[in-house]
Amino acid sequence: MNIIGYLGSPRRKGKCSRLLDKTLEGAASAGAAVKRVDLIRQNIQHCMGCCKCMHDDPSREIGRCPLKDDMAALLEDYIRADGYVFASPVYDGSVTSLMKKFLERKLALSYRPQEAYATIGEARCPAEFKKGAVMIVTGNCGEEYRELMGDPCFEIMEAHFMIEQVSTTDKLYVGGVENMPEEVLVEKEKAAFDAGVRLVAEIEKSRQ
Repeated sequence: MNIIGYLGSPRRKGKCSRLLDKTLEGAASAGAAVKRVDLIRQNIQHCMGCCKCMHDDPSREIGRCPLKDDMAALLEDYIRADGYVFASPVYDGSVTSLMKKFLERKLALSYRPQEAYATIGEARCPAEFKKGAVMIVTGNCGEEYRELMGDPCFEIMEAHFMIEQVSTTDKLYVGGVENMPEEVLVEKEKAAFDAGVRLVAEIEKSRQ
């Protein structure tokens, strides 16, 4: 089983990064092969909204995008993975621009014929809910602000999973990270580790 974690924070050693690492560590402890992708280190250009990838040959697993960057290779790895961990801080009430840019370019994983007016594209390779995902959102505002700060981020990320038919196993909002004491962060890391273990278990269960 292969699990890929995507870090949407530009800070590669921050608290969001630590929580992502712990989730992947939990998945690895349950027998999964894990990989971490730092989006800040990838060459991902801005989506131009041309929809060429979405209208491309429906027999292709990934629609062809006219932009030449790292995204094609990232999507090749993405569709081969069994599970995902998306981790992003809250920036201005939403996921970071790094994560949003990655999500926008995942449009290539869906197909919609040009004549299908005003409809949502369908997954090129639907997972049939035999893949799973964990979402981690960190914010400076405390846990009581989850609905305001965390939920909008979860909705943005989960919309893609719904189309791809990927099950969400955990949504972790970790608030108050700006001045979080180390002992509290360690507790949150334990929750992240457990989410990684649970992710593997739920994927295995869905395939029985």
